[in-house]
Amino acid sequence: MGRILAIDYGNKRVGLAVTDPLQLIATPLDTVHSKDLLAYLKAYHQREQLAAIVVGMPKTLLNEATDSTSAVVGLIRSLRREFPDVPIHEIDERYTSRMAHAAMLAGGLNKKDRRDKATVDRVSATLILQSFLASQ
Repeated sequence: MGRILAIDYGNKRVGLAVTDPLQLIATPLDTVHSKDLLAYLKAYHQREQLAAIVVGMPKTLLNEATDSTSAVVGLIRSLRREFPDVPIHEIDERYTSRMAHAAMLAGGLNKKDRRDKATVDRVSATLILQSFLASQ
């Protein structure tokens, strides 16, 4: 059984999270620059078989597209082209950044670490992945 990888896409940074091989536990993986994402994913897929990729789809509170939505749609097209045998899923990512801040506060991270945007991106990707796992 392969791992499921989640992506919290941003124009500069991309937060990544992954499941264990049994697809039970979501954990933060890494933060990469958006231009390096596909190369990173290809290398990761060669080391660890991916069963699926979950991409957080940005939406407004009114369920409308945001400034980032078109970039994420383009990313999904690229992922489907580069990984034709890996199912690509979209999941609503509203509130994930706010929930990530709350989770880090509850987890006892100090203020400096909570301000680190790379950490927020990784935690957001983990929340996206947990949401996906719960919906299955």
